Amino acid sequence: MTPQIRMHAAGEVSLRFGVLARSGTRRTRSAWPLLAILGVVCVAFEGCLSPVRAVRVDRTEAHKDLTRSVITTGELSWSTRDVLLERGLLDDFDATPASAIAELHRQMVAAGGDPDLLFALAESSYTYGERSDLDAHRLAAAVYAYALLFPESPESARLDSFDPRLRIAADLYNWGLSAAFASEDGSEVVLRAGRFELPFGSIDVAMDPAQQRAGNREMFEYVPVAELEVDGLAMRYRWPGIGAPLAASTRPMEGNDADDMIAPNLKVPVTALLRIANPRQRLVAQQPLSGLLELHLAWDKDSVMIADERVPLESEPTAALALTFTGMPIIQIELFGFMGRLTGLMAERPPLVSTTPYRPELIPVVLVHGTASSPVRWAELYNRLQADPEIRSRYQFWIFQYNSDNPIALSALRLREALTAAVARLDPEGTDEALRQMVLIGHSQGGLLVRMQSIHTGDQLWNAVSRKPLDELRLTDEHRELLRRGMFVDPLPFVSRVVFISTPHRGSFLAASRLVTGLMRRITHLPGMLSGLTADLTRNMDAVKSPFVPTAVDNMSPNNPFILGLQEIPIAPTIAAHSIISVDGIDDIENGDDGVVKYKSAHIEGVESERVVDSPHSCQGHPDTMEEVRRILRLHAGLPVLAQATP
Repeated sequence: MTPQIRMHAAGEVSLRFGVLARSGTRRTRSAWPLLAILGVVCVAFEGCLSPVRAVRVDRTEAHKDLTRSVITTGELSWSTRDVLLERGLLDDFDATPASAIAELHRQMVAAGGDPDLLFALAESSYTYGERSDLDAHRLAAAVYAYALLFPESPESARLDSFDPRLRIAADLYNWGLSAAFASEDGSEVVLRAGRFELPFGSIDVAMDPAQQRAGNREMFEYVPVAELEVDGLAMRYRWPGIGAPLAASTRPMEGNDADDMIAPNLKVPVTALLRIANPRQRLVAQQPLSGLLELHLAWDKDSVMIADERVPLESEPTAALALTFTGMPIIQIELFGFMGRLTGLMAERPPLVSTTPYRPELIPVVLVHGTASSPVRWAELYNRLQADPEIRSRYQFWIFQYNSDNPIALSALRLREALTAAVARLDPEGTDEALRQMVLIGHSQGGLLVRMQSIHTGDQLWNAVSRKPLDELRLTDEHRELLRRGMFVDPLPFVSRVVFISTPHRGSFLAASRLVTGLMRRITHLPGMLSGLTADLTRNMDAVKSPFVPTAVDNMSPNNPFILGLQEIPIAPTIAAHSIISVDGIDDIENGDDGVVKYKSAHIEGVESERVVDSPHSCQGHPDTMEEVRRILRLHAGLPVLAQATP
């Protein structure tokens, strides 16, 4: 009841609850008690205001409250709270959650699989499963969510396509599946067949062991990547959908020694999907449940058919990529690789590795890193390219790794041999046309290795470093053959396009310093096979222009005979070429440099396109570089070109 107040003349106030009479300055004896009563009444008046109100708050806070869920904030969504309150179960859920969920399950069965109740069951089951560490309730959350998302027939009751609970339900399914199959310490997901208990029964799960294969390798140690924080990559790509996104390690299958080129440390992005047969019907009929556990490799497909509907698969390729390099001693690999002092397993690393098993009809893109570098420097670019569904459906990515202190001709020979061997082994019949449209992309020194795969040297390169023909030098047969294979080359017949990134075609001004080149000779360690060659060259002082075997840094000095000879040899007309040139500050491009290579050294004639990027030398992860590479690859595959290179 709201107090009613009426004002009177002459300063009198009349109250329904009593009268305080006042005339002028005179008070009656009852004035003080009545004043006290008035105070109590005022307090009562304030307390009787409506407890229901709406107060304007920050828009972000309002939206956060509206969209809250156990997935986003750790609290039940308003939808689930409403259902629990409507059915008198909210207090029970706080006190005895298992009993409340059981009663809600009974009501869902009686209601014929009502979508509102299925969603509330999925969220409350996941909440209770996480709080109590109970796998049965985590798996139940996945079952309820799957039944909500994929009703058996068009006539089944379902949520509207704009209902935000659909996305929450997909996350509850994905998270519930990961959590239900988690190892004891939660670090990985242990995928297996068997009978699994549920709060209301059980579910029989089948799984084909052949699902755990990636090419000729076996997958194991599945890490739930949705729980990972990613550092070191500017972009994080996530493909929302259904299924638990995982990253799997691989190892050769027992008895299978085939070389599929998959990088040994690669973490394979894969999605686990538990396909449940007629879940809503069986829940309502209280019949036993059964499911099929499937694994889907990200490079094989990005969607599946469920209940006559094409459904995207959830995947976290960026997180899997970051996990690949986690804990890897990158600095040691790059530094010791440059110094020629890698030992143990690092020294035995394969020269050519792939991010997927060989896949016929996909064009190989070969990435070649530069000096004192490693495959990790391609991570940002690879991450971006894989996010383009049309590119990943037309290309496979290979990475060449090498000791970057070796003479450029030797490293180029190793690249040539690795590519030739891979093509011969993977396609001995020569039937895969895509394998013969290969694209090579090289950064810095890697660009020079790429150039060596795309030119006819004749004797021009040899004549640049020697005053006499090779056959007239006093050499062992082994060294003569090595020089012949390294210095006399023709374009690889299966390479059709090359991309040079920050490439010192006319050398690097840093390598022009005698102090730098001298220091490099002292700290680098050339392979043993070249030690005898030095002695051979010393016996031919009258012929060779340098009496010692050069390091890669020697080769990249602007006045080195090798680089002087190489820069004069044009790219073969059968191969399309592109340049991406980094200049740190592009106010004066012609006279600019990137801290390592001058623009005038990186610029060459005869390329189809040239793109100048405002960046220091290591520009592989610069947005302009990545978009230009993406443009070139789309062009090469005959796809619509989304961006144009600037002159």
